[in-house]
Amino acid sequence: MRLAPLLIVCLLAAPVVQAADRPAGLQPLPEIPPPPGIVDADLEPQITIVQRGEDRVEEFRLKGRLYMMKVTPPHGRPYYLIDQLGDGQMSRFEGVTPSLMVPMWVIFEF
Repeated sequence: MRLAPLLIVCLLAAPVVQAADRPAGLQPLPEIPPPPGIVDADLEPQITIVQRGEDRVEEFRLKGRLYMMKVTPPHGRPYYLIDQLGDGQMSRFEGVTPSLMVPMWVIFEF
């Protein structure tokens, strides 16, 4: 019975002891600088969400060019339409995005 009041006093005194241990005159840390490298807003994809009929369509654009669409029907699983070659022809992928997308760059064009 005598242990309960002693325990309560110890628990109430703990924050006071913690506050007394802090050194005086602490200064706030400076803001974290941005990561090094090129920060370009054009490299971020622009996502537009459109409602077409009952389907929800998310359009992904990079530098204004549509490269992927995610179509979510009201009933069923979402599917993706992806422009793999950059020619405007969309390929359909069910469920999730393809696990392996090989990078394709234009090396020479005339």
